[in-house]
Amino acid sequence: MLKKYLLITVFSIFAASAQNKNVSTISWKGNKKMNIKFMTEFIETKINQPLDSVKLENDVAALTRLNGVSNITFKVSKAVDSSYEVTYTIIENWSILPNIALWTTDEAAAAYKIGVFDYNFLGRNNTIGGFYQYNGVASFGFHFSAPFLFSANIGLETSFQKLASIEPIFINELPARYEYTNTGAELLGVYRLNYRNSIKFGVNVFSETYQYISGPTAFDVPQKLEVDKMLVKSNYNYDNLLYDFYLVKGIRNNFFGQYVFSSSEFQNDFIIAWNDFSYFKRIGKTGNWASRLRVGLSSNDKSPFAPFALDNNLNIRGVGNIIDRGTGVIVLNTEYRKTLYEKGWFVLQGNAFVDSGSWRQPGGNFSDFVASDNFRVYPGIGLRVIHKTIFNATFRIDYGFGITKNASNGIVFGIGQYF
Repeated sequence: MLKKYLLITVFSIFAASAQNKNVSTISWKGNKKMNIKFMTEFIETKINQPLDSVKLENDVAALTRLNGVSNITFKVSKAVDSSYEVTYTIIENWSILPNIALWTTDEAAAAYKIGVFDYNFLGRNNTIGGFYQYNGVASFGFHFSAPFLFSANIGLETSFQKLASIEPIFINELPARYEYTNTGAELLGVYRLNYRNSIKFGVNVFSETYQYISGPTAFDVPQKLEVDKMLVKSNYNYDNLLYDFYLVKGIRNNFFGQYVFSSSEFQNDFIIAWNDFSYFKRIGKTGNWASRLRVGLSSNDKSPFAPFALDNNLNIRGVGNIIDRGTGVIVLNTEYRKTLYEKGWFVLQGNAFVDSGSWRQPGGNFSDFVASDNFRVYPGIGLRVIHKTIFNATFRIDYGFGITKNASNGIVFGIGQYF
């Protein structure tokens, strides 16, 4: 009996000691819109579990990636019973933003895009919004994303949009002008494996229309093409970035794979996949080196409607609007960002960049990637005007000038960092 009593006593003392090392309270400061219940479920640190410094650091990394959070810190203190109290202090982002852009095209002296999005709807990192665009033809779209709708790890995304533009279609290496319209709806499931890894999988049902406007023609290239398609898509995202407001370090890798089913004999079913690897390094207090490598391939059909485009706003700054298309792409963007002035919420940042890339021609060979006619190198400089506590509030302007064969130059405007 004495032995049994001693064992019970020792176990009780050990259990009490272990309990005192647990987290007894999790509290939040600075939150205005962010949902406390959502954040408490989202983080790895839990009440009545042992305090873990690794989990606390993971919580900071994961929370600062949420649209509604600009920055976050934590404080650990001991309670009277020697358990731990954890307090997270948040600086929130303003997340209801207009979506406005203005540019010029051959079809419209003043092309524009207007819309509004809430990137932290209900304080749960949901995105909801819509836009209207005119660039010689009209476009519109609606988007809703709730990546944590069902739990801290499971959600969905859905959208409907009609996108239209005047695009060059290359026939015998000469550009013809077509009006392109893509009308479709998308539904994706989202699953977060942990704070670094997430996957998306779903379908997009859409209709494409190509209508000839002007330029060269060919007997085997239709002047009007309507195609109903279904796209099965997947995305795997590895994100190990650490943010200090607008400064960032770490790596991120995004893989996209799609299979497109086509109803047209002119366009075969095809596969397309690409991978974006990004690397960010802090240099000094306010310097940031950023690089992105994109490698992509698709089915190598000899078609003027190849999926990878060479374009100002996608990959090479200064090259022009959709000047070429291909069935493969290799692009490296690298730039050095440096804070020129910072006071309170305002940041003025300068950058110097080099964008380079090459394309495989439709029906071509892998040797196309090293052919001088397909290779582009565009160095340049730019400015960023940044608001530190408004989500994605970075207005950028870049000027790129080509140094390779048949080069051009130009100014590129945008919202958010280029990558």
